Amino acid sequence: MTSRPVRALALAGAALILTSSPVHAADDVRTSANVEHVANVPKQAPFASRQAKQSDLAFQGHYAYQGNYHGFTVYDIANPAKPKVVSRVSCYGAQGDITVRDDLLFLSVDESVAGDSCRTTGASATEKGAWEGIRIFDISSKKRPKYIKSIETACGSHTHTLVPGKSKDTVYLYVSSYGPGDIFPDCKPPHDRISIVKVPLKKPKTARIVARPVLFPDGGNERGDGATTSGCHDITVYPSRNLAAGACMGDGVLMDISDREHPKVTARVTDANFAFWHSATFNNSGTKVVFTDELGGGSTATCLKSTGPERGANAVYDITGGKLVHRSYYKIPREQGRSENCVAHNGSLVPVKGRDIMVQGWYQGGVSVWDFTDSARPQEIGYFDRGPFKPRDMAGSWSAYYYNGHVYSSDIQLGLDVLRIRDPRTDPAAGVRLTSLNAQTQYAY
Repeated sequence: MTSRPVRALALAGAALILTSSPVHAADDVRTSANVEHVANVPKQAPFASRQAKQSDLAFQGHYAYQGNYHGFTVYDIANPAKPKVVSRVSCYGAQGDITVRDDLLFLSVDESVAGDSCRTTGASATEKGAWEGIRIFDISSKKRPKYIKSIETACGSHTHTLVPGKSKDTVYLYVSSYGPGDIFPDCKPPHDRISIVKVPLKKPKTARIVARPVLFPDGGNERGDGATTSGCHDITVYPSRNLAAGACMGDGVLMDISDREHPKVTARVTDANFAFWHSATFNNSGTKVVFTDELGGGSTATCLKSTGPERGANAVYDITGGKLVHRSYYKIPREQGRSENCVAHNGSLVPVKGRDIMVQGWYQGGVSVWDFTDSARPQEIGYFDRGPFKPRDMAGSWSAYYYNGHVYSSDIQLGLDVLRIRDPRTDPAAGVRLTSLNAQTQYAY
C-alpha cells in the first residue's frame, strides 16, 4: 500500500439489474424438525465464479445487502419466501464486509489492489498506487447504487463496525485490520491499533480518518497459534451502553466507547484453547459476550471428533464487575467431514425477551440456533446443514442473522438462503420488527 490523498469518486462499477426468480436448493440439506429451508437465491454473473465468495450481510427496511469478494448484491426481501435480486454491483476487492445507514453503504477492502476504482485488479502492496480500505456507496437508488468515496486505511479494512455518533448526523466506522509486515509503508509491526473514520451523513464525501488509537500499547498477547496480537479482527458495539467487545486475534477485550474517537480497553482475557479471536456478540442486556475462535482461518475442517469440543468453538463470558468471566464453550454437536471447512463464525441474537438465543453461521457446519440463557450450559435448539460442497472448496454459511421473523444465511458459494424456525423458545421473536440490522451494532430489543 502507498499513502495518498483520499478523493471523491464517480461511479466506477456498473450495477447489473437482474430479476430472475429464486431457485430453491435441491441438495442434501439436513435440518432439525423445527427449521424450514424457505428459499435459496444462487450466485449469478458477475459473481458466478468460486473466487467471488459471498461474505457478510446487512439489512434495511425490506432490503438485504450481501457482500462479496467482487462487490455486493441488493435483494428485495419483502416476501422472504421469494427474495428478488434488485442489483448486483461489481467492485473488485476482498472481503466485502458490509454495513448500511440511511442512503449509504460501506464496503471493506482488505486486499491490495491496483487502485480504488471498482474496475481495479489485484496488485502487490509495494506497487505505486496500491490501495485498500473503505468504499462508500450512495444507495438512494437500490437499482443503481453509486460509488462516491474511498478512504485508504492502514493495513486495509478486514472488517468494519458502524458506530452511531452522539449526533444523529454522524456515524463512525471502526476499521479492524491486521497482518502487518515490514514491506508495508503504513502497516509495520506491531500495528496494535484500529482506524476510526468519521462520516457526516449529509456530506459523506467529506468522510475522513480522525483517529488511530493503539489498543495494545504493550504489544498484545500471544495467540493460540503462536503468533502475537497485531490488530483486531472484529469489533461489536452496544452504543446505548457505551460498550464495545473486540475479538483481537490473541485477546478478547471490552472497551469504553463513551468518547467515540477515543475508545479505551477496560478488560482483557486470553484463552489457551483459542487460536484466533474472531468475533463478538453481546446478549440483549449487555451482561454477557460470546466470542468466537476461528481455528484454521475458516478454511480447514475443525468440526471433527479429533479437534474436540473446546477448539474452534464459541466461548461464553459473563461481564461481572467490569471483567470478563469465562463460563462455558459451545460447539455444534454434529461432526462434519474432513473435506468441510467448519468453525464458529458470524451470528446475531434472536430477539426473545428474557432469553439469550443466537443464530450463527459455521461455514460448512451450516447454521446453528443455540440458547445460552444459562451461561454455563449452552445448548443447540435448531440447525440447518448441507452436505459437503463439491468440488472441494471454501464454502458454507459465512454469516447467519435473524431479521424480522426469518434467518438469512450468506452461503459463500451457493448464494442467499432463507430459513424459518418454529419453536416455542424462539416464536416470540417473530413479533419484533426492526428497521435495520448491522449485526456488529447492537441495540436493546
